[in-house]
Order: sequence, then C-alpha cells, then structure tokens
Amino acid sequence: VQLQASGGGLVQAGGSLRLSCAVSGSISRIVTMGWYRQAPGNQRELVAVLARTGRTNYADSVKGRFTISRDNAKNTVDLQMSSLEPEDTGVYYCNAGTLGVTYWGQGTQVTVSS
Repeated sequence: VQLQASGGGLVQAGGSLRLSCAVSGSISRIVTMGWYRQAPGNQRELVAVLARTGRTNYADSVKGRFTISRDNAKNTVDLQMSSLEPEDTGVYYCNAGTLGVTYWGQGTQVTVSS
C-alpha cells in the first residue's frame, strides 16, 4: 500500500483546507484509513479515522469542524477542515490500516495563523 498526501498550506484562523490522500497498491486489504497530525514537541495524534464499514471517529478537538471522506473512483481519502484554529497547526499524515500492518504517507504541513 502506498499513500501520497497533499493539500497542506498556510491559512488564517477561521479558514478552510482540504487534504487528500491518494491510495495505491493492495487497496482491498485496507480496513481503516485515517489522518493523524503532529505539532512541534507533541506526539502524533489521531485526527479522524474512516473504517471500511463507513464508520467514522474524530478527535474531540475537531468534531463538527473536520470531515473525513473517501472517493472510491479516485482512490483518495480526504479531510475537509473548516473553522481552522492555530492549534490545528502541524504536520498531517495519512494512514492505512490492514490486518497486521499499518502504512503511513509522507506528511503535509498545515499552518494556521492567528
């Protein structure tokens, strides 16, 4: 499984960004897809996860502001981020989970200015 993240950038507080993760390889093995982020000096944390069943889970800090979705035609998993806050700043990573192996894409930087 290969993951390629894109869509990061600089945005003012209150703005929006859309991250996209292109997925290739053994897609049928994937059970969950997710987005994580890591701020300077902090551990990597879960932002949102989407199971193959369609069930989603979000970090409390992003509920109501972020939406994770998938586009089966494009083989992408997207993260729509709205009402961004400076605390959302960090490197965002997409993640794919199979039975036994976790895959990570390269990070994409999101910077929210106040």
